[in-house]
Amino acid sequence: MPSTVRTAVAGVSGYAGGELARLLLHHPKLADTTPTFLGRPGEDAAKLYLTDLQPQLATSGPSPEVVPFSWDRLVDEGVEVLFLATPHEQSREWVPEAIARNIRVIDLSGAWRLNDDANRAVYKLTDANPDLARNLQAEAVYGCPELHRKDLRDARIVANPGCYATSIILALAPLLEAGIVDLSPGIICDAKSGISGAGKAATAKTHFMYAADNLSAYNVFGHRHTGELLEQLHLDASDIQFTPHLLPIPRGILSTIYVRLIESMHPEKIESIFRACYATSPLVRVRGNGNLPQIQYIVRTNYCDIGFELEPGGKRLVIVSCLDNLLKGAAGQAVQNLNLMCGWNEAEGLL
Repeated sequence: MPSTVRTAVAGVSGYAGGELARLLLHHPKLADTTPTFLGRPGEDAAKLYLTDLQPQLATSGPSPEVVPFSWDRLVDEGVEVLFLATPHEQSREWVPEAIARNIRVIDLSGAWRLNDDANRAVYKLTDANPDLARNLQAEAVYGCPELHRKDLRDARIVANPGCYATSIILALAPLLEAGIVDLSPGIICDAKSGISGAGKAATAKTHFMYAADNLSAYNVFGHRHTGELLEQLHLDASDIQFTPHLLPIPRGILSTIYVRLIESMHPEKIESIFRACYATSPLVRVRGNGNLPQIQYIVRTNYCDIGFELEPGGKRLVIVSCLDNLLKGAAGQAVQNLNLMCGWNEAEGLL
């Protein structure tokens, strides 16, 4: 178990990258090893500092420099874990390069999350070496600690889950594992995210004049996180309908999930299933029947809150799952994965 590791972050200019930088700079195990913050390759004009990109991270001391991306630099500095908060195409290209240099990777993009070619097609990725990419894809671990804790400890490639997918998978996995869900009528997932989930680059639909005082559904049958739900929950496309919505708030996700149970159950049994599943998961908070989570209670935390309400007849169940899309849905989960990879306490630096 290392006392510390050398880390680097590529893609520090975005929302998730900024949160990742903040968490790493305050991580107790990294107190003596400031992460290397990487800019674009060849970007070596004027000096660039972290606070130029993320002013909220300013302290009374000097700001870390953001240096041009260079594989030689990473090797010379002894970087052991590289975080990629980069576009999907960039991550798909860089992961093989990192592995060839014995650098472990935690990738926050969708480049390595999906094993099925049909599911991954939504990203329109191409590989310079398809055979190598296929082998690396086979060893990539889906970075949901609550599902894959053991595999993450020795992983060389961690594919950090999508934010929507995290909220829904954590809500459904215990129930599906217990075999109590009736799949014949289908599972309905109605999920709503703050605008930061769309990334930092402005679009017509994230413009203030579009998003403010508005609520809109999008990508009803084609959201790229759907494949994660199918693969991680072992479902067919006909078993689940996931509809994302854009909320006029900066951050946070609330997923409302509707299921039918195979037989009538009592609320105490449902709660016991959730609590047993997450008894050793410090970043999942389970609430009882009728105690439904709200975004205001999880925003700027690394928790996922799960609550439910069971109809009096005991067969219709509504689950509500809440998390901060930039933390438990992105940067916080990436640091949780780092902790597991290093053999540290899973919640180190996150509570």
